[in-house]
Amino acid sequence: MATDERIYTAFHDGSRLARGAPGDVFVAVKALLSRDAATRVLVFDDATGRTVDADLRGSDDDVRARLAAPEPPARGPGRPKLGVVAREVTLLPRHWDWLGAQPGGASVALRRLVEEARRADSGPEERRRAQEVTDRFMATAAGDRPGYEAAARALYAGQSEGFAAAIAAWPNDLREHATHLAEPAFRSG
Repeated sequence: MATDERIYTAFHDGSRLARGAPGDVFVAVKALLSRDAATRVLVFDDATGRTVDADLRGSDDDVRARLAAPEPPARGPGRPKLGVVAREVTLLPRHWDWLGAQPGGASVALRRLVEEARRADSGPEERRRAQEVTDRFMATAAGDRPGYEAAARALYAGQSEGFAAAIAAWPNDLREHATHLAEPAFRSG
């Protein structure tokens, strides 16, 4: 996903229960579980395709507050308030010499080089990431459904028509979500 805002999606019996901010999704999950504690609900982080869990104790506001709590800032060297974290990098002396001679110094030059590489590799990297996220979601939410293996093969082969055909019999909400997650995997160029 291109945004830093987390989006979660909850499913119950193959139907989408809720999609949106983590707090809102888990409040909907909490409401369903209060009516039927034995029901099975899966909540996914749309950015990773992984299932997520949350502490649902207390009021709806308590649940939202726990999920909205910012992660503790990194400590140590760097600029933690900006999210800059110091880590070790090992380079040859000639590399350090070149970095040190760049405008702004080694840190600025390294950040610029990383950003340029990310932009240059954005297409293939975006496709690879979409494939992994979609397959992770499908394996958990639909791994036992007919067509899962064919869908996974089509996904990694970049065959959107084969993917759509393989998931055609899935419940509408699962099919729509898998298609949404997979969309970047099928972009050309």
